[in-house]
Amino acid sequence: MARNKTAFLFDLDGTLIDSVYQHVLAWKSSLDQEGIPLSVWRIHRKIGMSGGLFANILLRETGFDNTPERLDRLRVRHAEAYKGLSASVRPLPGARELLDYLTDQGTPWAIATSGRMETAGHNLAALGVDPNKVPVVTRDQVKYAKPDPDLFLTAADRLGVDIRDSLVLGDSIWDMIAAQRARGLGVGLLSGGYGEEELQSAGAFRVYADPADLLKHIDEVAARA
Repeated sequence: MARNKTAFLFDLDGTLIDSVYQHVLAWKSSLDQEGIPLSVWRIHRKIGMSGGLFANILLRETGFDNTPERLDRLRVRHAEAYKGLSASVRPLPGARELLDYLTDQGTPWAIATSGRMETAGHNLAALGVDPNKVPVVTRDQVKYAKPDPDLFLTAADRLGVDIRDSLVLGDSIWDMIAAQRARGLGVGLLSGGYGEEELQSAGAFRVYADPADLLKHIDEVAARA
């Protein structure tokens, strides 16, 4: 039976790249430099959403003023700290194989990340993805990032597919909320540190361990004619 061209819209960090905890530590470093004490676990719970929204929420929760200047300093220092940790970043098990399989099958796919290109660039290179050949949507290119749906809607548009016929694959509850708002089907991965029940409660209709596990069960999520 021929497979329909169901589009796959991937988050990047924690979904295709093992980089969530490097981002956590980079945000910790950035917040420490600003004199904002915050436990690492609280930072992790916000990873996956827009960096600006992330900083706004954390500053509001800690009672610090979220001036534009402070938000910009936090973003720049996070990017600098992440760059220093990026040498340890690797693709998740099965990530390259999954993308190669989809390409070989003629299945359209794109990447939509809440990160800006200043941090996403290294991850894409590690994954072997050329933004000039594959649709890659970053925070720089949309008005709002996750949990708003803009990233995934833009990715679907660039592929020329209907978001309602697309799968949104992510590792965080923010990905699943964005998928619901975009009216796409959410598929969760445990490789970013969120639990199965959390992802399901946020809207994931299937949950897998990592890209390798998803590839083993690809027929469960990719529609057939």
